[in-house]
Amino acid sequence: MAAAGIPGLMSNYGRMDVTFSHGRGAWLWDTEGRPYLDALSGIAVCGLGHAHPDVTAAIAAQATRLLHTSNLYRVERQEQLATRLCALSGMDRVFFCNSGAEANEAAIKIARKFGHEKGVARPAVIVTDGSFHGRTLATLSATGNAKVHAGFEPLVEGFVRVPYDDVDAVGNAAGNADVVAVLVEPVEGEGGIVVPEARYLAALRKICDDRGILLMLDEVQTGMGRTGRWFAHQHHGIVPDVMTLAKGLGNGVPIGACVARGAAAEVLQPGTHGSTFGGNPLVSAAALAVIDTMERDGLVQRAGTLGARMVADFKHALAGNKAVVSIRGHGLMLGIELDRGCYDLVKLALAQGLLINVTADKTVRLLPPLILSDDEARQVVTRVAGLINEFTGHAA
Repeated sequence: MAAAGIPGLMSNYGRMDVTFSHGRGAWLWDTEGRPYLDALSGIAVCGLGHAHPDVTAAIAAQATRLLHTSNLYRVERQEQLATRLCALSGMDRVFFCNSGAEANEAAIKIARKFGHEKGVARPAVIVTDGSFHGRTLATLSATGNAKVHAGFEPLVEGFVRVPYDDVDAVGNAAGNADVVAVLVEPVEGEGGIVVPEARYLAALRKICDDRGILLMLDEVQTGMGRTGRWFAHQHHGIVPDVMTLAKGLGNGVPIGACVARGAAAEVLQPGTHGSTFGGNPLVSAAALAVIDTMERDGLVQRAGTLGARMVADFKHALAGNKAVVSIRGHGLMLGIELDRGCYDLVKLALAQGLLINVTADKTVRLLPPLILSDDEARQVVTRVAGLINEFTGHAA
């Protein structure tokens, strides 16, 4: 791993020693011409895989007309995209930005201003252990991971932390008169693909309704079809007050969105928030092409059925391996937890032409593109299970 010493670059990334030159579908090729099956898709970004022709065509066509005009003016593509996202989610208004962290920053600002307008002098947001909401100062303060906080104290105040998937803890914390919102991930991604109990989100919705506070869902990783619905909360029959998106929205073009409804959708007014590049014509054209392609090709439904099949196949392939603690997932958001640290699996997979990730120290995280073919899915299961069995010394 080239952790340091790359000329001209700060050393904030622990980079693998490989450079990719091009991609197609679920495959990447390095500068030596070697192919890699991508079971990570840029951490859930390239849901349509690499160099998708429809997205490429939309970007190229828009680039010949107009890249950017600023949000001082109306942006036709941005308005079209907002309309599509509101129709898909049942929500009212969208703020566009460049990333998931920026979208969550907007959500936190909405919560605070919502609180101040109710007369709460020091508004607080309930967040959860094991969460990840970004690396800006406010979003890392909201994040439930001490490693992310280290070295950046003092953190931004105004967050009340509770255990994940604990309804009673949220209910008790919501009794604090300063609490104005709850911010959670429908599935904790960086936290190790932690899927809560089926009643969790509906119970949070009721608590928020009873207390008159906002339910804000970080769908940066779970949104855009990743779990088998356009947005993960749609599995639970609820609608949040605020939802954040990014990653799969632009298939690699940087775009984030904070989507809101009801009173939350009216909080931001001219001069209260902004983003120079947010929702410009180029990124909006790319996101519209993503939505069109996903609808046309039925990729949301496919993510659900293919993900369920892969979980079943993994359970079969890893049966009897006592080092495997849990195999879990929601759509094409899959986690295999081991009883030991397993970061070395990432390098072993890379050497065999396979891109995977390990998060929360012990969990192999797979976020393959939604366009993964049946044969490619079988290859991912066979190759990952083989690596795990070899790594743990289990004779399959």
